[in-house]
Amino acid sequence: MTTAKLLTSYRKFWAQRFGTAPFLPMSRAEMEALGWDSCDVIVVTGDAYIDHPSFGMALIGRLLEAQGFRVGIVSQPDWQSSEPFRALGKPNLFFGVTAGNMDSMVNRYTADRKIRSDDAYTPNAEANRRPDRATVVYAQRCREAFPGVPVVIGGIEASLRRIAHYDYWSDTVRRSILPDSKADLLLFGNAERALVELTHRLARGEKVGDIRDLRGTAFMAPHGWTPEAWKVSRGDTPAVREDAVIRLPAYEEVKDDPARYAEASRAFHLESNPGNARCIVQAHGSRDVWLNPPPMPLTTPEMDHVFGLPYARAPHPSYGNAKIPAWEMIRFSINIMRGCFGGCTFCSITEHEGRIIQSRSEASILHEIEAIRDKTPGFTGIISDLGGPTANMYRLACKDAKIEAACRRLSCVYPDICPNMNTDHSALIHLYREARRVPGVKKVLIGSGLRYDLAVRSPEYVKELVTHHVGGYLKIAPEHTEAGPLSKMMKPGMETYEKFKRLFETASKAAGKEQYLIPYFIAAHPGTTDEDMLELALWLKRNGFRLDQVQTFLPTPLAIATAMWHTEKNPLKRDPGSDHVAVARGGRQRKLHKALLRYHAPENWPLLREALKRMGRADLIGNGKKHLVPTWQPTEPKPSQRGTKSVKPLRSSARKH
Repeated sequence: MTTAKLLTSYRKFWAQRFGTAPFLPMSRAEMEALGWDSCDVIVVTGDAYIDHPSFGMALIGRLLEAQGFRVGIVSQPDWQSSEPFRALGKPNLFFGVTAGNMDSMVNRYTADRKIRSDDAYTPNAEANRRPDRATVVYAQRCREAFPGVPVVIGGIEASLRRIAHYDYWSDTVRRSILPDSKADLLLFGNAERALVELTHRLARGEKVGDIRDLRGTAFMAPHGWTPEAWKVSRGDTPAVREDAVIRLPAYEEVKDDPARYAEASRAFHLESNPGNARCIVQAHGSRDVWLNPPPMPLTTPEMDHVFGLPYARAPHPSYGNAKIPAWEMIRFSINIMRGCFGGCTFCSITEHEGRIIQSRSEASILHEIEAIRDKTPGFTGIISDLGGPTANMYRLACKDAKIEAACRRLSCVYPDICPNMNTDHSALIHLYREARRVPGVKKVLIGSGLRYDLAVRSPEYVKELVTHHVGGYLKIAPEHTEAGPLSKMMKPGMETYEKFKRLFETASKAAGKEQYLIPYFIAAHPGTTDEDMLELALWLKRNGFRLDQVQTFLPTPLAIATAMWHTEKNPLKRDPGSDHVAVARGGRQRKLHKALLRYHAPENWPLLREALKRMGRADLIGNGKKHLVPTWQPTEPKPSQRGTKSVKPLRSSARKH
C-alpha cells in the first residue's frame, strides 16, 4: 500500500512561537490576549465549539495549532449577512468551512421531513441556529466577507455530497456540493493528512488552484483537464495514467435516469479502498468534479498524536452554564478507533471514514481515561463508553496487507466474515481489563453498537463484556428479521443474533446478573415489503419486545441504500437494473411500517387493522395471545386512571436518529 508522510514530520510554521491557546479564539479580544494580530486559518462551523477530539472543529484546529499555525473559530454564525464572518479578521491562508459533526439536513429534519425542535450541538439544544445546507451558505458568506481568500470545505456534509447525489429533502438529484459552494477545494473523509499538507503548501506560497495532487481532496476542473497535462505544465513527470481514472455518468445523466444513477453509485463505492482506488471524475456541465483517491489511514502513533493534543476537554467559556447535549453525551466516553468494515448499506461511515480500522494504542486510551478522571467536572468514576463507530473492531484488520490493498469487497463481514479477516478480540479484552484497573475508575461501560457477528467468534470477549461492561442493557442492531431486507442492508441473518443471545444469557447467568439485549430495527428500509414488516412485528411479539422509539429509514447522501430508495434498483449487483428493489416511498406506507414496529401502541391499531385485512391476515386481529392487535379501541381513561404515569415495559428500545 502507498506510504504517506507522517503528520508529525513537517517543519513547524513560524507562528509556533505563540504557544498553545487555552481555547482557540472566537473573538478579537481572545486573539489580542494571545498576542495575535491575525489568524492563519479560520474554521467556520455549524456546531458549538467544544474543545474535545470528538468535535471536528477542535480536532482540526488543534492539529493545525500543533503544526505552528494560528487557528480561530467562528461558531454558529448568523448567516443572514457576511458581517459575523469578519469577526476574526481576514485569514492569512484560508477559511475552513464545515457544517459540523452532522449533515445539516439530517441535523435539522426528521425522517418525515419535519423540522426538529432541538439541536444537540447547540447551547441549551436551541433549534434553528444553522441554515439548511450549511456548508454552501457558510462558504458563500466567507466569499462575501473576504473576496479572494481561499475557501476549503470539509466535514461529513461536504464528504457525503462530493459527487452528484440524491437529496431526500428536495426529492431531487443535486449536483456535487463543490459547484454549489464555489469552494476552491473539498477535503473528504478523515482529512488530517490532506489538511496538514495543504496548509503548509499554502504557507509556502503555493496557490490553492495549483494544488491538485492531494489524496482525499476534490476540486472542479475544466472539461478535458487531466493530471498528466497538469504535471507537464508544472515541469513534472506525469504519474497518473488514464486507466487510473474512473469516469462516472455525468450529473446531467444521473439526475434524470435512475439506472445511470445506480451504475454511478456502484462504481463510486468500488473505489473506496485507498490501496487500489482510482481517481473519480464526474462531469457537471462544461466542468468536471475530480476526486483524488481516498486518504491513507493514520498509523497508531498518528492516531495517538491526534487524540493526545492539548484539548481543554470542555465547551468554550463563552457558553457559560449552558448545556450542550452532544457534549453531555460524550464527556465521559472515549473514541478508541475509527472506520468500519461492516459495509451496512444504510450507514455513511464507510463513505466518510473508510473500511480500514485505525486504532489508538492502549497507552493513549488509558491516558485519556486519566485525563477524564483528573480534568472533567462531574466525573463519578464511570466511563460511559470505550468505542467508536463499532464497539468491537478495535485492532481488527486483514491478515495480509497485500490482500487488503487489492480488495474491492464492499464488506468484510457480508455475506459471511471474510477468511482473511482477523477476528481476534484479545487486544480489546486486554484494554478492557487495563481500563478497569485505572485508579478512580469504578465502571467502564460499552455504549457503542456491538457487531455481534464478530463477537460470537470470541466467546471469551462476550464473557468479558457481559461480566464487567454491561449496565443492565446492551444495544445491538439486527435491523430486521427477514432475508429480503437483510440482503439489501448487508446484515447477517437472525441465526447469528440467536447465537449471540445464547452466549449473552449464559454469561449473564454465570455472572449472577439480570441483563437484557436491546435490539434495534429499521422501518421502511429499501427491500422491505409490508409482509416483511409484519413478520418482524410477529417476531417482536413472540419475544416480548415492546419498542418505545423506532427509526424509520432516512436516505442520507451517497449511501447505497439511498441509491436503492431513489432508483428502486440494486447497486450491489453487477447489473443494478437486474434486481428490482421494493421501496416504501409513500408517507402512508412508511407510517404503516413504523406502526408495525410499535404494534402494541393503541394509536396504531386502526391503521394496523386496516392493513391486516388488506393483506389477508385478519386472523391476527383479536383479543387473544396469538393476535397482534385487539378488536377494541381504548377510549377515555377511567377517572381513577387519569393523571397516572405510564410505565415503560422492561424491554424497551430507544434508537437515536
